[in-house]
Amino acid sequence: MILDNKLNITDQIELSKAEERLSKQKAKEMFDSGEIAKVKVDTFEGLAFIHAYLFDEIYDFAGKIRTENMAKGDFQFAPLMYLEPSLEHIDALPQSDFDEIIEKYVEMNIAHPFREGNGRTTRIWLDLILKKEIRQVVDWNQVNKEEYLSAM
Repeated sequence: MILDNKLNITDQIELSKAEERLSKQKAKEMFDSGEIAKVKVDTFEGLAFIHAYLFDEIYDFAGKIRTENMAKGDFQFAPLMYLEPSLEHIDALPQSDFDEIIEKYVEMNIAHPFREGNGRTTRIWLDLILKKEIRQVVDWNQVNKEEYLSAM
C-alpha cells in the first residue's frame, strides 16, 4: 500500500527515494536555519515539531498522531486507544543519565506515534535530549543498521 502523498507519487520505491531525499534536506535546513532551537527537546510536542518539519512537504499527516493501529512484522506498536496516554507517560519519564534517555527513546519507538517517518524523527529527538542532558550525541554513521534495528 502506497501512502497518500502531496507529491502524487504512486510507486513505492519512487516515494521512498523522494521521502529520504526530502527529509534529509529538511533536516539539514532545520539545523542550518536555527529552527531546531524551537524544539521542546524532551517532549512529544518537540517530536511532533521535528516530524512536521521533515515531512510536511510530503504528507498531510506530518506532525500528527497516527489514526490507525500499526505493526511491523510480528511487533504491534502502541494500540491507538493507548497512544495518547503512552505519549503523556513518555513525556514524564526521567532523563538524567544515558540509561534513562535510552529508555525514553525506546518507549517512544514502541509508541510509534506517526504513520511514517518515526525512525528519522526520533533519532533527531534522541540526539537533542542527549546533547541537552549529557552533552553527547550519537554518530549515526558508526551504527550498524541491522544491529540497530535488531536492538530496537
